[in-house]
Amino acid sequence: METAKVIKIKNEAQIVVALAGNPNSGKTTIFNNLTGARQHVGNWPGVTVEKKEGQFVSEGKVVRVVDLPGTYSLGAYSEDEAVARNYIAFEKPDVVINVVDATNLERNLYLTLQLLEMGANVVIALNMTDELKAKRMDINTAKLSELLGVRVVPTVATQNQGIKELVNQTLQAAKIKDREPLKISYGKEVEYELAAIEQDILSNPELSVRFSPRWLAVKVLEGDEDILKKLEGYIDLRQLLTKRETAIKRLEGILGDEIDSLIADRRYGFISGLAKEVITRRQTAEDRLSSSDKIDRIVTNRYLGIPIFLLAMWAVFQFTFKVGDPLIGWIENLFEWLGGTTGTWLESIGTSELLVSLIVDGIIGSVGSVLVFIPNIFLLFFAISILEDSGYMARAAYIMDRFMHSLGLHGKSFIPLLIGFGCNVPAIMATRTLENKHDRLITILINPLMSCTARLPVYVLFAGAFFSARQGLVIFSIYLLGLILAVLSGLLFKRFLFKGETSHFVMELPPYRVPTLKSTLIHMWERGSSFIRKAGTIIFAVVVLIWVLSNLPAGVEYASHNSVLGRIGGFIAPIFKPAGFGTWEAAAALIFGILAKEVVVGTLGIVYGVGEAGLTDVISNYWTPLSAYAFMVMTLIYIPCIATIAAIKRETNSWGWTIFAISYSLILGWLMAVLVYQIGRLIGLG
Repeated sequence: METAKVIKIKNEAQIVVALAGNPNSGKTTIFNNLTGARQHVGNWPGVTVEKKEGQFVSEGKVVRVVDLPGTYSLGAYSEDEAVARNYIAFEKPDVVINVVDATNLERNLYLTLQLLEMGANVVIALNMTDELKAKRMDINTAKLSELLGVRVVPTVATQNQGIKELVNQTLQAAKIKDREPLKISYGKEVEYELAAIEQDILSNPELSVRFSPRWLAVKVLEGDEDILKKLEGYIDLRQLLTKRETAIKRLEGILGDEIDSLIADRRYGFISGLAKEVITRRQTAEDRLSSSDKIDRIVTNRYLGIPIFLLAMWAVFQFTFKVGDPLIGWIENLFEWLGGTTGTWLESIGTSELLVSLIVDGIIGSVGSVLVFIPNIFLLFFAISILEDSGYMARAAYIMDRFMHSLGLHGKSFIPLLIGFGCNVPAIMATRTLENKHDRLITILINPLMSCTARLPVYVLFAGAFFSARQGLVIFSIYLLGLILAVLSGLLFKRFLFKGETSHFVMELPPYRVPTLKSTLIHMWERGSSFIRKAGTIIFAVVVLIWVLSNLPAGVEYASHNSVLGRIGGFIAPIFKPAGFGTWEAAAALIFGILAKEVVVGTLGIVYGVGEAGLTDVISNYWTPLSAYAFMVMTLIYIPCIATIAAIKRETNSWGWTIFAISYSLILGWLMAVLVYQIGRLIGLG
């Protein structure tokens, strides 16, 4: 009789709904409210976990409801987890009603994220909302719905409140046949391995159609044995397991933790950020706060957050220059010795004067004048890697998200801006994560104002020559100026060029961790080594070009005002006179700096006819502290390098916006440099 009833229900059902949720979330009460007296009890084949099934009819449709075992996650650590996970993954109900205890939102959302990662068609029943008031909490259900991309219905199951709306939303959701799975970022290293496993899964079309390839890749990396067994027959499991073992070994070696913990940390980080966006607490329970929560109470505090961020960045620059300066001296001595020894040896074997000049002045001197800043660049990346790996940079982005949103800008824009501190090209590519076209264009246009590391050699040179006692503070001020100008420019663009609403997003807040030395060194090398490669390719080619122009026309004095280089610089120089650096040498350096910003220093090395060791002393004779600072401001703002221009053209697909980016940055750079110089003179600084 029971079996016959089950078969009848299955045959009649037009919509199949699964109920999933944590134990004690009120799931059974909702099941009873939905199905009334029609529920019955059965058993899953081959397992001992009890389930319930029932049905109801609404809008002429028969809806079968399957009440899954209460679980905290969808792993394979217990029978009930595996049963719930396998039913949703393999039986594919039309809708999954995820019953969430509103008074324990963070804990319950862990299951929600796993459902969304699977690509399940989820409707959230936010239950026990009546108890929120007693706990002096509020949940912004509209924002929760927006951030997760699912329907959220507040319910009080014990009083049958919200059940009618839950049914309506479930029927509406049932019309959706393909839902895009939620994608949580697990960090660069883990994402790299996930992408490799996902490629194997995508090689089997049947597999990739039935399941979310990314979800399967996550399960493979987690080592879910149940899922791995089910993959057998679809793909070469032995090869996949070998790849997994290699990936696990590499990840745990670099990140210093087990893969399960790393993935769970990222999910909880996502939940933490989400909770901060949607929950308003009027009461805190000190003993319930985790260590990360306690730190966040200070670090992400509405009033302390930005000052702490600025203090952290100031400390980074102090560390970079206090530790790096002695190392620079050693490298200067090395290149000075190399240039002198090479020149003497070349002359001793009868090498022509022109070739000696090319090798000693053009290559060793100019490329060396850029490479001497390797210690500063590597130390800067070392410090930033520590901030990133510890989890602080995510907090910095969260703080700035709130700040930028208050200005009407998209908070998500701050992530590409942060990346711009390293290099503007990947930063502009990172704007692809912005869904809104206007937000994306604004972020692209203001990104070159973030001071990339290519400009750092210019700052270090001038700050070391004119502000040696406070060079860390001076360079910090340049970085801060770029950030302020980026925000102000974005605000103006938003107000006059790209009007419209901005949307919210979830900023993941992973728990604080102590960075491993190995991970920090690897990240430092990955970024710093690109500077060395650039010095050996683009910078090398450009300094040779500049050396050639410095020797033309034939017979002209090397790097003189009468050379082609001098004439080009001399033609442009008057424009920069109001900014205090209206010399042909400065103009030539800025022109060739468009090819690559590091070349500014290399060009100055050539035009002043000195190598890396003498450049600091020479510029002291031709510049003043005020004109030097104005030149640093100009270098920060004016026309992006050629690679960044190409990235802007590619990402905007518009010559119009590319030309606009070049034009406004040139005008803004000139105006700011002139303002700095003229105001400085007025107050007696120059």
